[in-house]
Amino acid sequence: MRAVIFVIIIAVLVVLAALATGFLHVNQVRPAQTPQVTATRHGVTAKGGQAPAFDVETGSVQVGTRSATLKVPDIRVQPANGAESNEATANGVNHS
Repeated sequence: MRAVIFVIIIAVLVVLAALATGFLHVNQVRPAQTPQVTATRHGVTAKGGQAPAFDVETGSVQVGTRSATLKVPDIRVQPANGAESNEATANGVNHS
């Protein structure tokens, strides 16, 4: 039961964050109307009424790739006895 409540709380926080950042915009385009209810000896009847309508706009996220040139640092390890070991780069390739 606690897990369900936790998931609901997280979902509400996500929706609030989306509204606050402008990623989600909700606009009500048709208001709700309650039905006309009448009660007689023969029963209860309801006429009319409508559900509200909303226009929801969401932002978009674009994911892509691009080329870039990066400098990768060289790592040199020198043991305590003063002798130099093989040179290695950050990606694990040893140079002899």
